[in-house]
Amino acid sequence: MRRTLEWLSPNKATRRANRMDETYIVTAYVVLDDVLKVMNYRDDVRATVSAAEVLTVAVVAARYFQNHHERALCVLQRIGALPRLSVSRFNRKLHRLSSHMGHLLSVLMEVLQAGEVFIIDSMPVPVCKRVRAGRCRKLQGKRYFGRCAAKDETFFGWRLHLVCSSDGLPVAFDILPAAWHDLTGVQWLTAELAAGSTVVGDKGYNSDLDETLCDYYGAILLLPKRRKNMVPDVPEHQALLRRFRPVIETVHSQLEKMGVQRLHARTNLGLFLKLYASLLALLFNPFV
Repeated sequence: MRRTLEWLSPNKATRRANRMDETYIVTAYVVLDDVLKVMNYRDDVRATVSAAEVLTVAVVAARYFQNHHERALCVLQRIGALPRLSVSRFNRKLHRLSSHMGHLLSVLMEVLQAGEVFIIDSMPVPVCKRVRAGRCRKLQGKRYFGRCAAKDETFFGWRLHLVCSSDGLPVAFDILPAAWHDLTGVQWLTAELAAGSTVVGDKGYNSDLDETLCDYYGAILLLPKRRKNMVPDVPEHQALLRRFRPVIETVHSQLEKMGVQRLHARTNLGLFLKLYASLLALLFNPFV
């Protein structure tokens, strides 16, 4: 904490504060506070910092500080937006809110599930360098070795499976071992979508079985990009692919800027909390 305060001079704190959008921060706090009240969450009467404030710090860290909680906490305290709170106490309070954070994220995603076209894709979430996988304490096993076809590289960790609306807002997600195929969670991810929806995907989602199951149980059209040796889709489906596929790439770029592919966490729970905060940061865009 002291090293960070010395590194973060008043001038640097002012410059970083100017980059932050006050409307976004206030909106995030208000939405988080209201949803926690709906969930019947009550803060301890002795607490000087509320749960909504702690979650707001995590969201601000994801959006403006590449998920660096300590820097976000120091800047918000320097500009007077938050009472004094040590980094260790903040981390303990945030970890105690892990279950509420996941529930809160699912509630907000359900609100945005109204629509006709959605995009599904996955992105790697490494926990360490591949050469250090044998010494990693968070994960062990071959199922955590995955391959990213877009970057033509192997990584060690998790894979974030994400369903987004046509506006680029996440509506469903899952975190699975990196070696598991993209089709592993496609039925669960699309189960809550409205009947008659179209889900656009890349070549990894080509599966007659999954396309049939989506249509039979949820009346959902799973529309992946066909491979070269397959029969091409009708022109209407090809137009949907060309129009909506770039949306998920923009979402991936936003998550990469938040540092999702280079998160620093000592435990898997800490890693998941930063992923939750990054998804919340994306969700608050339309409220601003």
